[in-house]
Amino acid sequence: MESSAPCPAAAPLVKRQFHVLVGVTGSVAALKLPLLVSRLLDIPDLEVAVVTTERAKHFYSPQDVPVTLYSDADEWEMWRCRSDPVLHIDLRRWADLMLVAPLDANTLGKVASGICDNLLTCVIRAWDCRKPLLFCPAMNTVMWEHPITAQQVGQLKAFGYVEIPCVAKKLVCGDQGLGAMAEVSTIVDKVKEVL
Repeated sequence: MESSAPCPAAAPLVKRQFHVLVGVTGSVAALKLPLLVSRLLDIPDLEVAVVTTERAKHFYSPQDVPVTLYSDADEWEMWRCRSDPVLHIDLRRWADLMLVAPLDANTLGKVASGICDNLLTCVIRAWDCRKPLLFCPAMNTVMWEHPITAQQVGQLKAFGYVEIPCVAKKLVCGDQGLGAMAEVSTIVDKVKEVL
């Protein structure tokens, strides 16, 4: 469901829940977003919100995601004057854990280089590195095997972020090899470990 409410950080908390902010990028693995969110919501006392890139929207239907979805437009629509909330800052304050699944090659490169040109990369750039950030690379095998990819993944790990490694399988494009996002069950298990 598209966001229409103010940022969750501005809402008073009745019962303290663990807040997970899921970032989703423009990999075909974004097809798994509804399933991933559903499985995360099965964890007791877990609240989930999603930040999506524009390219990720191509792969899922917002109606299939039963939590608030934030996108670039929300960042600009919320802010009118100096005292208004800044969404990427409010989201990083709200979240106890960030999970980027899938993390496509484009966003991997941006994050490794410090580029913050959309809502998701702004949240990551503002992220409190004392809080866990998990990332799930997902890209074509040829992209995964490019030498720059290992450097960029290494840079994210140097920031203290935790990789949930991609897996080898037949990709949607028909290629066989490494690059597929980890299985949803593996991702959810890793989130549970961090909790």
